[in-house]
Amino acid sequence: MKKSKSFIALCFAVLTLCGCTKSNKAIIRMQKLEEGVASPTSEEELKEAIQKYQTRVADNQIADSQVGIWYKMLAVRYLDAKLYGQALQYFQKAIQIYPTNQNLFYYVGLCAGYMAKASLDYGATGAKTTTEKYNYLKLSEEAYLRAIELEPKYGRALYGLGILYVFELDQSEKAIPHLEKLLSFDTRNFDAMFVLARAYYVQGEYEKAASLYDKIASQTKSEAKKQEALANKKTVLDASYR
Repeated sequence: MKKSKSFIALCFAVLTLCGCTKSNKAIIRMQKLEEGVASPTSEEELKEAIQKYQTRVADNQIADSQVGIWYKMLAVRYLDAKLYGQALQYFQKAIQIYPTNQNLFYYVGLCAGYMAKASLDYGATGAKTTTEKYNYLKLSEEAYLRAIELEPKYGRALYGLGILYVFELDQSEKAIPHLEKLLSFDTRNFDAMFVLARAYYVQGEYEKAASLYDKIASQTKSEAKKQEALANKKTVLDASYR
């Protein structure tokens, strides 16, 4: 019997989350029929009704939790397939159930960033950016910031925000504190070092940029990254001498 009630509760949760148009009154009538509760009046009947509906609440909580997990699983499947629009929709649905899960917000930021790149000027208006692209970029920013608010040392979100500010929003000054924070605990994150050095360079902080490129060149085991760092350092020093 308990298993049957859990299944019914799960069905209710799925129908509600998917936009079921059944009225609240109709749902309440169905619940009354299932629980055998009509219009309790006596003290004993009221206590019995409360007990039955407390069980239903617990069942619904379990159902909602499971639906949220399925939303996330489906979103990850879409993300793996690089179907970022669909993934974004289901991560947003999962957040409605798990509003304090930093991972979900990180994935929203990631997907929104990809969708911004797909938001081209299809009308060929000559605009440098479209409203749709800007909105996706702001959504990405807000999602990363929320992820960091929930988990201050969330490295992937800090890095994603740095990329967004430096290469998409042209706000390198905002990237610097987030990337510095990331490198304070992830000290050998060379990808983050490259982005931070770029931010320093754009802000005219040539000495800091050159020093960071030196650090990359001296610590990385990748010859390609070493050569890239040295080449970038030369660019920075040339700019500083002008």
